[in-house]
Order: sequence, then C-alpha cells, then structure tokens
Amino acid sequence: MADAVVMQVGMLGEHALDAAARFHGEWAAKARAELSGGAGALTIVLAPAPFDHADWRRAAARDLARAYPDTRVNIVAGDDPAAIDAACAFLADAPGITGQYLELDGFGAGNPSGQNG
Repeated sequence: MADAVVMQVGMLGEHALDAAARFHGEWAAKARAELSGGAGALTIVLAPAPFDHADWRRAAARDLARAYPDTRVNIVAGDDPAAIDAACAFLADAPGITGQYLELDGFGAGNPSGQNG
C-alpha cells in the first residue's frame, strides 16, 4: 500500500463559515491532489476550534472519504504535538478507520464514568 500522508493545515479562521469556505476553497483541492496521487492514507491536521466548527470538519472528513473509497481519509484537530503524532501514527496503521473527525486534547480519553481510579 502507498504511504500515509499528513497534511498540516492549522487554523483557518475564527468563524466557522469563513473557516469552512477557506478549507474548501484552498485545502480541499490539495487533499484531492494527494488522494489522486496514490496516498494510502491521508490525515489532515487542523488547529483546535470552537464547537461550531465541528460539523463542517466532520462533513469534510466524510465527503473526502466517500469520494476516495480506496484511500483512508481522516481529520484530527489539536495543539499538542505528541497527541497529533500519536493519532497520525495510529491512523496510518488503522485500515478500518476512515471519514472520521477526531478532536485531540493530549490527555487521553479518560474514564467514561467521570471518576478517577
């Protein structure tokens, strides 16, 4: 299988509509070029953003994954380099995961019960 590619995008704008427009106007074409070029997996890295950015980010991950079904496409967001590196490494070796938007915090998922220990 071809290599996994990580595309560092960063912050696209404060307001969700502006950020979505910038992603689709500038970065989606770059992502498609990587996907058409034979990338085995593409992970797009975005900066953290307010909650109102989540919908367009999820849709972008799903739509790119549907458009390129033979390639895995995921989007991660965070500002912790270790968490980003770990997520990218995991996704590069996770053949069943595609079309996902993952928000990273560097602290791990934690205990779903909300209690420590």
